[in-house]
Amino acid sequence: MSMKYTVVVVDDHMLLSQAIGGLVDAFDQFEVLYLCKNGQELIDKFKNKKNIPDVVLMDVNMPILNGVETTNHLKEYFPDVKVLALSIEEDETTILKMLRAGAKGYLMKDVKKAELNEALLEVIENGYYHTNTIAKILVESLRPKESSIVNLKEREIEFIQHACTEKTYKEIADIMCLSPKTIEGYRDVLFEKLSLRNRTGLVIYAIKNKIFIP
Repeated sequence: MSMKYTVVVVDDHMLLSQAIGGLVDAFDQFEVLYLCKNGQELIDKFKNKKNIPDVVLMDVNMPILNGVETTNHLKEYFPDVKVLALSIEEDETTILKMLRAGAKGYLMKDVKKAELNEALLEVIENGYYHTNTIAKILVESLRPKESSIVNLKEREIEFIQHACTEKTYKEIADIMCLSPKTIEGYRDVLFEKLSLRNRTGLVIYAIKNKIFIP
């Protein structure tokens, strides 16, 4: 019988961890070395070289040491160990954090058995596994963000600069020689254009983009 690749499951939900471990043990080319409840427990286990696996199936949200922190540690001290994130978190920020920390792929916990096996094999053979969704998120993250400033008209910028002061909208209307209704129109258009909800958000946007320097 050929040697199997070793896998460790790190998840603070033990029932899920055991279920995932059972799936992996059923694969022809993989076997589970052990289960861990958090990242710190995994790092402690790694003190014994016999406990270092080929792949770690890593949850993201865990107590003591979470998935991002643990993956960063492994990237620095155990770069040959491949991390495959397995989580219920679907938001792009979390996914990118894990991938930037060094995860070679990101799967949802409701992944089908065949896809989990395929992901493990791809990570071993090619060094990574990305679904179409994850690949799209990665591509989008590499694209330079277009600044909304480019699309702002001169009068809109002037309005933003006044809005960053303590002036009321009526006072701003007087300064800009416009009606209060027109000023409200500027405000509403800018809120929509810049995806903002209130004047505070407008001030923060202006400071970040150097439209207004306090």
